[in-house]
Amino acid sequence: MPSNKKYEDTNVSATSLGGGEKSGWLKKQGGEVRTWKKRYFILKGKHIYYYKGPREATFKGRIDLDASSSVSESPIKQSDCAFSVNTSKRIFIMYPEPGQPQQDKKEWMDAINAAIKSDNSSPAPTPTVPDSKPKEPQNSEPSNPTSQQPKTSDVGAPRRRLEDAKQAVSFLKETKSKVYEFWAIWADSIPPKSELMAGGTIEFYVACSANMEKLTWRTNGPQSIFIQKMVDFFWNVGAPEDEIDRLNDVGALINPVRIGSWIDMSKTGGMDGGWYFPVDIPLRLALEAADQGNAIREFGKWADERSISNAYAVGRDMGAAPPRQTEIRFKLPGNTPQDQVDLGLEAFSTFRFPPLPQEALTVLKQAKIENTADAAVGLSVITSSEGFVRMGLLVPRPSREDVQALCRAVGTTPDSLMAFETTADLASTEGPLFVEYQFLQKPFGYGVYKEGFDIVFHYRVGIEEQ
Repeated sequence: MPSNKKYEDTNVSATSLGGGEKSGWLKKQGGEVRTWKKRYFILKGKHIYYYKGPREATFKGRIDLDASSSVSESPIKQSDCAFSVNTSKRIFIMYPEPGQPQQDKKEWMDAINAAIKSDNSSPAPTPTVPDSKPKEPQNSEPSNPTSQQPKTSDVGAPRRRLEDAKQAVSFLKETKSKVYEFWAIWADSIPPKSELMAGGTIEFYVACSANMEKLTWRTNGPQSIFIQKMVDFFWNVGAPEDEIDRLNDVGALINPVRIGSWIDMSKTGGMDGGWYFPVDIPLRLALEAADQGNAIREFGKWADERSISNAYAVGRDMGAAPPRQTEIRFKLPGNTPQDQVDLGLEAFSTFRFPPLPQEALTVLKQAKIENTADAAVGLSVITSSEGFVRMGLLVPRPSREDVQALCRAVGTTPDSLMAFETTADLASTEGPLFVEYQFLQKPFGYGVYKEGFDIVFHYRVGIEEQ
C-alpha cells in the first residue's frame, strides 16, 4: 500500500541511472501505511530512487535531498542496522538485508551524507515517456453498511467473547494443534484498544458452518494501526512476498480508511487467511483485486448489465500456493428483499452453480426478510484465475426458527450451534447478522473444506471503541 510521493512522471528506468553513486537492496518502511518492503535503491546526485528491481522501467518512489536533509542511525526491532533519511517532508527508515549489514549501513550513510553536502544540485533525470495515466478519483461513497452499527450492547468485552467463541469450538481445544497455533498467531496480530484514536473502533466477527466444522474469524479497524501488524502476521504464517505486494498495490488504488484480516479453519485441518477492506468502493476497483480470467470477466459483465456499481467489501487470500482467491461482497439491487433474493438465485444459475437444495430453498422463500441499516440482502462472489470458487447469498437477520430449519436442511442438529452462541454470548445480543446460502465448487475444498452446498451463520462478536 505505497504511500511515497506520487510524481507526475515515474518513467526513469533503473538502468538509465547507471548504478549511481551507490545502489543495492534495502528494506524500507512505508509512510502512511507502515509496511516493510524490499526495494532496490539507487543514489544519483541529490536523489535516491527506489524500484521493485534493478531492471524496472519506472520507480516506486524518490527521496529528494537538500541542505536541510540528514541521515542518522535508527535501530529498530526489525534490525539493529536501520538508519533514517530525514527530509523536510518526511523521515524514511530503511535497513540492509542480511549479509554484512553494519558495513552496508555505513556505506549507505556515508554516501548519502556526501550527497547532502555536495554542490550537485542538478535536477532529476527527465523521463523518456510522459505518464498519461489518469489519477483515480478519491472514494466518496458512504461507508460499508455493515459497519454502521449501534455501539451499545456489543461494546464492552469483544476480546473476551472472541476467546469464549474459540473455547466453544471442539477442534480448537487442543492447544498443541497447528490450527490452535494459527488462531493464536492471528489473535495476537490484532492491535490493542489502546492504539485507537478518539472515535476509532475495532470490529470482531465470526462465521461458522451449521455443523460447526468450519469457521471464519474476521477483524478490522483503522488502517493506521492495523497494517503493520497484519503484514507481520502474513510474514509469520508464510505468505509470499508477491501477495504482500498485491495488498500494497490494491491498497494504493482503493486507499481504504479501514482494513482487516481474516482466517479460515476446519475440523479436518484446513487453514487459510488473508486481508479485506470493509469499505464501500466502486465495483470496478474491487475487480482490480482479482486475478484476471474468464470468471472475473464474466462476473464484471453480469454486474454491469444489472447496474451493480458498488461493493461494500473486497478481500483476498494469502495462502502459500496459487491459485489466489478474491472475494467481492455487494448489496443486490431490487425493489423488495424478494427481488434481491431472486437476483441472487439468478446469479447462482448464470455462473453455473447448482440450485439450492429444496429444503433450504423452502426456508428462504418463507423467510421474513427485512433490510436494515447494518444488514441487507447481498452476494459474496469468490473467483480465481481458474474459475468461480464460491458463491454465497447473504440474507440478513434469520429468525430462530429459520436457523433451526436451515441446520436440519444440511443434515445436522442446531445443538452445537446453540451451544456456541451461548458460550460466546452471541444469541443474547442479536443472533446471526446474516445467514449465507453457500456453495463451494470442486476442487477448491482441497480435501479440508466441505465442497458443495452449506449453510453458514455470520455473527458480530463485538466492537471496541476509544
